[in-house]
Amino acid sequence: MIAEFVGRRSVRHPVRIVHLGLGAFHRAHQAWYTERANADAVEGWGIHAFTGRSAAAAEVLSAQDDLYVLIERGDVDTESIIQSISAATDGADGPAWRAAVADPAVAIVTVTVTERGYRLSTEGTLDLLDADVQADIALLRGGGRPADTAAAVTAPGRLVDGLRARMLAGGPGIAVVSCDNLADNGRATRESVLALASAVDRELADWIERTVSFVSTMVDRITPAATAADRAIALAATGLPDQTPVVTEPFSEWVLSGDFPSGRPAWDAAGARFVDDIAPYERRKLWLLNAAHSLLAYRGLAAGHGTIAGAMLDVDCREAVEALWEEAAEVLPLDAPEMNAAEIEAALAALRSRFANARIEHRLSQIATDGSHKLGPRIIEPMRRRREAGLAVGTAEAGVLAAWATHLADDHFADPSAEALAGELRGLDAVDRAGAVIRFLAPDLADDGSVVAAVAAQIDTQRTTLGARRP
Repeated sequence: MIAEFVGRRSVRHPVRIVHLGLGAFHRAHQAWYTERANADAVEGWGIHAFTGRSAAAAEVLSAQDDLYVLIERGDVDTESIIQSISAATDGADGPAWRAAVADPAVAIVTVTVTERGYRLSTEGTLDLLDADVQADIALLRGGGRPADTAAAVTAPGRLVDGLRARMLAGGPGIAVVSCDNLADNGRATRESVLALASAVDRELADWIERTVSFVSTMVDRITPAATAADRAIALAATGLPDQTPVVTEPFSEWVLSGDFPSGRPAWDAAGARFVDDIAPYERRKLWLLNAAHSLLAYRGLAAGHGTIAGAMLDVDCREAVEALWEEAAEVLPLDAPEMNAAEIEAALAALRSRFANARIEHRLSQIATDGSHKLGPRIIEPMRRRREAGLAVGTAEAGVLAAWATHLADDHFADPSAEALAGELRGLDAVDRAGAVIRFLAPDLADDGSVVAAVAAQIDTQRTTLGARRP
């Protein structure tokens, strides 16, 4: 059936955007915004999307003419066929990647990676001791030119590889747009790319500094995994036998800050916001949505729940979320005067509605992965801001750290960076366990007795109310 559908695409836009990290979120977010922007454009913007790891997503999408169905799932489903992706390619195809970024018609490279994908050290700089980073440096020093077949492995390595091809081709300025949950992601991308480029070729690093802009963004749209039933829904609604539909919530948000030296789509006409200072919007999302997700993941899993909506039906979890939001809201206006109370309350109202949407099965086990990378910006940072403002340690914030400490006792936790900590926590009492967690996540708070005491108290409380899986 897919073969019968191929060729029925109504339009294939010229490629002007290259994307790294072809997954469901990109297709529900940046590709969707581009689709909407293209609707009123004289000449649309096409995306050449490259996978980050496995080639599977590109292979499936290519087999169906790079078309897919987006299902927006609220009280009812709304289906649409997205045509903004003009090509999809295995990210391990080095020549294709270099040629795409070097193309002078391309104005933007968007990137969707996890927090861990930046390969940053605990100091927030590129981890030059990372084995894959070292391999990429060796590859790029020894070759990695447009004619070579080898491809870099890391996101910074691939960006440097593509940008070098553009420099050698004499290409114009280009914007690199980071689309993930890392705070100040444009700066993080810039620093990691420049660090790797400097280790390869100082002239290349200088060219990047002069020619490439790094745009920070705040992105938000919940995108659970599609099921076989969703494939049937997509086919019935559109006639496209889509093997890889995308399911998402009706809500979406995109805030961007930075320059686009060679132009951009009219994403603002599609609802995106362009601002001078993205930090207030990042904090609002990280401290309200993402922090609540982490709370519900660790407390909800311990209580036997599987999804965000299911955990929100639990009175204990729901009250803890409301308390967490109150604690964050106390420092959001102090730290970000641009963020007024009305906007915060509107954001909270939207979150209550989104979290209650049981038709979006946002799995807690997925959210719980890699807490060692997520909890710093989501929980530790607002906790730190409360202490700086002279406020008491937030009980709900301490409760998230306590729940994470308990979660690490589960043999099935998914957080490679916390494996050593998990071993250390076994057998410790509540105070020592709390101290170990704080030293790991925030060494600067390790001597704050109030913080350690608050986390320890929550470990004891949760042992009673939720039941610890291990003593």
